[in-house]
Amino acid sequence: MPDMEPIGLHLTRTARVVTQAFERAMAEAGGSAAAWQVLLLVRSEKWGTQARMADAMGITGATLTHHLNALEQQGLVRRWREAGNRRVQHTELTPAGEELFLRLRHVARRHDERLRSHLTDAETALLGELLDKLRAGVSDREVARSVQRA
Repeated sequence: MPDMEPIGLHLTRTARVVTQAFERAMAEAGGSAAAWQVLLLVRSEKWGTQARMADAMGITGATLTHHLNALEQQGLVRRWREAGNRRVQHTELTPAGEELFLRLRHVARRHDERLRSHLTDAETALLGELLDKLRAGVSDREVARSVQRA
């Protein structure tokens, strides 16, 4: 095992290559990975508050607000406050946002097909399980650290 590259380094390098390829594909289609994630969450209509959307993306509420402001300025999303509770803000795709969503969804599917192209279905399932285990290992340590601090 001493001759093996550290798994975190290998994962980081692989993630960088995959992410850069995805960003290039999204940019060629007139979007970005961040815009795609936001459009996907807005279109799903299941996240409710912006705080829950930000959590789902793994970003801060301020970062999500920045993305939503940009998408709104581009005419891709529409936001409005709930009449009975001004703290609640709703978001939906405009027709232009729906068009971009569909275009980016096609790009995302093609990218996913490329990622899976050298993997069998069993390997793809195993990869998903292994990635979950890696995430759990990090999460377990974070939970243990926060318990020790308390």
